[in-house]
This record gives sequence, C-alpha cells and structure tokens, in this order.
Amino acid sequence: MLRIYCRDHHAQIAGLCPDCEGLLDYAGKRLRVCPFHEDKPVCNKCTVHCYAPALRERVQQVMRYAGPRMLYRHPWLAVLHLLDTLRPAPELPRKRPARKAPGPS
Repeated sequence: MLRIYCRDHHAQIAGLCPDCEGLLDYAGKRLRVCPFHEDKPVCNKCTVHCYAPALRERVQQVMRYAGPRMLYRHPWLAVLHLLDTLRPAPELPRKRPARKAPGPS
C-alpha cells in the first residue's frame, strides 16, 4: 500500500521516498511488538492502538488511498485482505499475575 501511495503522491518511480520509508520502518517495529503476533486482526478491528496518533493518521491516509487501488494492482493481496476483515478480532492476551517470592513465614 505504501508503494502505491508513494508513487502517486511523491512521484517515486522505484522504491519509497525517505518519508514513506520511515513510516514503513515504524510500522514494522510496531508489528514486531504486537501482543497478538500471528493472530493480529486488521487495523480497523484491532483493540490495541499501536501507532502514535499522528502516525496513525498518516497510515489511515495511506490505506484510504491505496486500499481501493489494490484491487487493480494486486488483486490477490486485496482479496486476502478482505478475507482478513471477516475474522473476528481476538481478545488481548492477559498478563500472568506476578508470583510472590517465597519468604520467611
């Protein structure tokens, strides 16, 4: 999606501009620490907001623009993404309660 957006908005012929490259790196970092891991839902159904508000707005702009265009440029990926939207969002994994260290009784 970022390549589609960057090519059309920043006139990048190949690759990404530095601004979009930074956004892609940020998204990759956030995905690596996602508590859902492999079960991550699509962003608009996710119960955890991974992105800082300003970057979340930028990602939404990219998705709003590139999402419909994916049907023409990458139809198989667009279909897979649409199927992902049908999956229910998993619940956030609960943290285990801290165990008390054994001490003198």
